[in-house]
Amino acid sequence: ALGAASSTRPRLDTGCASPPLPVSHEELIDFVYREAELLDDRQYERWLDLFTEDGRYWIPAQAGQTDARLQVSLMLEDKLLLRARIARLGGDRTYSQQPESRGQHVLQRPRIETVDHDRGDYRLRTAYLYVEARGATQHTFACTASHSLVRTREGLKLREKRIDLLNPEAPLPMVQLFM
Repeated sequence: ALGAASSTRPRLDTGCASPPLPVSHEELIDFVYREAELLDDRQYERWLDLFTEDGRYWIPAQAGQTDARLQVSLMLEDKLLLRARIARLGGDRTYSQQPESRGQHVLQRPRIETVDHDRGDYRLRTAYLYVEARGATQHTFACTASHSLVRTREGLKLREKRIDLLNPEAPLPMVQLFM
């Protein structure tokens, strides 16, 4: 009888939204594949929208590097620098892109490393090959990406994309696009 009486009682609206549903493993993995697809399709503005406002794109200069600010990096770009590079790639006077560079990511299945549904924090690791071609020249890089994702009102966003090259200490050719 108690259960029946309580079910007819009106619920108070506390004004609090219900907590967001946990992100599924499939959604996390699909995010990584979609991110690579946007890069391969040169959809750079849409790719940039995947980042949080304080997001960063980081390529360490040494294997095992732990600090992007106190150690030299091959690339360390925040959203402002990424936006500037995207604008340069699309510029009419970007002669280094005539003919334009093309990139292709060949990914292994992303592996989910950490899940914190309460905080909305997720980390994935993906081994992949990145191929960049321009004219008759083609370069191949073996990489591992670490995607640090956060759940926002707009959906999943990249807080950081870290790319560890298999041989970061080796002399590298000019990389025009985004690994």
